[in-house]
Amino acid sequence: MKLIPRRATGASWSCLTLAFLLVLCCCHIVIILGQKSESALTVVENTEEDDGVVGDEEEEVAVDEDGGNLEVVQPTEEWQTLKPGQAVPAGSHVRLNLQTGQREVRLGEEKLKYWTQEHREKEEIQSLFNPDELKQALKKMKEDLNPVSKDTDQQDSVASRFRPIEELKRDLAQLDLQVETDVQIMRQLLDQFNSSKSTTEQKLSILQELEYLVHQVDNAQTLCSMGGLQLVLDGLNSSDFRLQENSAFVLGSAVSSNPAVQVKVVEGGALQTLLTILATTQPLRVKKKVLFAVASLLRNFPYAQRHFLSHGGLQVLSELFRADGGGVLRTRIVTMLYDMISEKELISQAGLDPMLDASHEERVRQYARVSLQGELLEKGWCSLVPQLLESTEHDYREKALRALLAMAPVCSDQYRSDSSLLGSLLSLKHQYQEMIQSEMILGEESGYFVEIVDLIDALQVKMK
Repeated sequence: MKLIPRRATGASWSCLTLAFLLVLCCCHIVIILGQKSESALTVVENTEEDDGVVGDEEEEVAVDEDGGNLEVVQPTEEWQTLKPGQAVPAGSHVRLNLQTGQREVRLGEEKLKYWTQEHREKEEIQSLFNPDELKQALKKMKEDLNPVSKDTDQQDSVASRFRPIEELKRDLAQLDLQVETDVQIMRQLLDQFNSSKSTTEQKLSILQELEYLVHQVDNAQTLCSMGGLQLVLDGLNSSDFRLQENSAFVLGSAVSSNPAVQVKVVEGGALQTLLTILATTQPLRVKKKVLFAVASLLRNFPYAQRHFLSHGGLQVLSELFRADGGGVLRTRIVTMLYDMISEKELISQAGLDPMLDASHEERVRQYARVSLQGELLEKGWCSLVPQLLESTEHDYREKALRALLAMAPVCSDQYRSDSSLLGSLLSLKHQYQEMIQSEMILGEESGYFVEIVDLIDALQVKMK
């Protein structure tokens, strides 16, 4: 019978099968141990779940110091797949993804804790540029900073817009400019004027330049100290009316608001010369400039006003007023008289102030010695000024009315007896009232004419 051997054979087969399975298990264990030894990983079991991968095994790994030439992976805060033979730094987390069968690594919890935004930005910047790109950028910067490497056409276009420095230096050297002060210029002008070679045209040009310079107070005083005042006086005494005109213009500009020059001009006898020109037959253009010089000399200067009155200045002006038919000189004369009266009135009112200092008191005393109003009454100005109201010019009429108001304290009696003055005031008032009504109908402003009517009303009140 062969039944026993078959049983023996079946049992043997079962033993062989079991032994084969054991060998397979051993091989698998050997392979695993070999991989562990090869990558030098220390496995630590971790039962935590991460990123939704259930059942993954997470390991904490450390690099074996004897690893030699192993490729070390730099983990990030995201999981990344590990390739065979790769190692990771100490403190990194490694897991086995059971779904893919791949090992994955990321930064450990301690490093993630201190992984700030600054580290992320640095890594992003480092990832944006590779070494080749950085080298190219540095090379381009050097080329931009180096003028030799710029385009030749661009250099030519820039150079064409500017002159060479050598050419500029040469031109400046050729100019050889010399800056002169006003004092030096006036000295040269005076020397040229006194030169026997100077023509009349050249002298006229010199006087025009001097008139421009003496508007400055210091220049006018310097001109007097240089002897320029005598030059002007010689021009006033010239037989050429053009020299007279321009010399009077220089004199009037020099004395305007300049007390030091005013004193020297009066002491130099210029006032008598000016009055002589006004009293003689001269062209109108000359007399206009001479009146300008006289008015500038008398303004705010009581010492000159006293000399003007003592030398018959009002008599000279009254004759000039009567001889002027056009009204141009009349208006200038009346304006000058009004200014003199207003000055004295203002100073007299200021003299009542007990807080005045010594200088103001002396000024009040000087104006008190100017007997202007008595001279106006004596020389017939109370009847002369109203004649200017006959002019058709509104400006002339306005100046006449203001002068009549200023003279009213000494002339009111004569105003009342002057029937022509009363008739002129009534006629002018009616005329200007009609003009005011017409302008109001047209919707225009009539302030100027209203002011003239107010002056007429004020003068009528003084005459009552």
